[in-house]
Amino acid sequence: MRAGRVRKTKRKVAILLPNLGGGGAERVALAVATGLAEHGHKVDLILVQAVGELLPLVPKGVRIVDLKAHRLIAALPALSRYLRRDQPDALHAHMWPLTIIGIMAHKLARSGARLVLSDHTTLSRHVAGGRQRRLLGWTTRFFYPLADSRIVCPQTAADDLAQISGIRRDRIEVIYNPIWPPKSIRSNADVEALWKGEGPRLITVGSLNSVKNHALLLDAFARLKGDAQLMILGEGPLRGELERQAERLGVGKRVIMPGFAVDPWPYLASADLFVLSSDYEGFPVALAEAMYAGLKVVSTNCVSGPEEMLAGGRYGRLVLCGDEVALAAAIDAALADRANPARMRKRAKAIAGPAMIARYSELLLGRAASASMPTRSTNAGHT
Repeated sequence: MRAGRVRKTKRKVAILLPNLGGGGAERVALAVATGLAEHGHKVDLILVQAVGELLPLVPKGVRIVDLKAHRLIAALPALSRYLRRDQPDALHAHMWPLTIIGIMAHKLARSGARLVLSDHTTLSRHVAGGRQRRLLGWTTRFFYPLADSRIVCPQTAADDLAQISGIRRDRIEVIYNPIWPPKSIRSNADVEALWKGEGPRLITVGSLNSVKNHALLLDAFARLKGDAQLMILGEGPLRGELERQAERLGVGKRVIMPGFAVDPWPYLASADLFVLSSDYEGFPVALAEAMYAGLKVVSTNCVSGPEEMLAGGRYGRLVLCGDEVALAAAIDAALADRANPARMRKRAKAIAGPAMIARYSELLLGRAASASMPTRSTNAGHT
């Protein structure tokens, strides 16, 4: 083949996010960015504002582009200028309504970049109020068909997007949220020092807000007999309320609330059981990480990810949302179960491993540029 016809296989990808706050969508974007960068592609992380707890996790070689906009709509001119100036091969826009800004900028700049959208939750549950719901329906119907690909997870969230947007269901891709574990998953002395007593160790990870329903988890925890310990890893507006609830229930001395952790892996490695008590989720990254760390799992059967991730209960116990008695009983039963870390890790690899990042890469850059994506995350261990 003549030199002039050799296809370029190393490309430039722009990943658009509001910021790098400590949410699951941001961790997914960082996992994809890491995989692409390790495969030799250039990656620009385009942030409406370059703030957030996860900034220290931006991998080496990934460039941060700060649009310095105080509102999403204000990012439109700067994003258009970036697309004209830097001419990336692909633009990956995350999270409605920022996805709409990405589409508008792409058209204004007359960009030739492949345009891929990602949403990480059931959108109709994510919005509040009739006005915002109407805006969601109108914008997804008008703008989302203009993208080259639309990615949603899990399956129920894709069904939801098809219904509100009118886009054919087979035109919506389902890719489970990938994770990028460290080479070795271990606890450390600082984390071990946080635990109180010798009882079984329960952990949950998530923002301290009403959707995560840590209040339900505390009610269930108070029903357990024995000296189990509970770590709630996260930060948020309900901290004070949850601390008071734990004291009122008489379990305050066995509840640990260390705040937000940029790196959750040592905390997961130190625990015996992961509990998810949410009222609804998209595809909970923390649950996938707990499974990869080899933990036993109990989860509410909330919309929309846990049932798919746990294969209807084959890989963990599922209980009805809001049922503290059932949640306590499931925790008791799970603590008595024999741990099988290898089985849980295998399931996590299947639903959130390197194959997911490879699929993202294929939609962004095509098969030729995505061949032999890195698989370092398959080698992580647990001690």
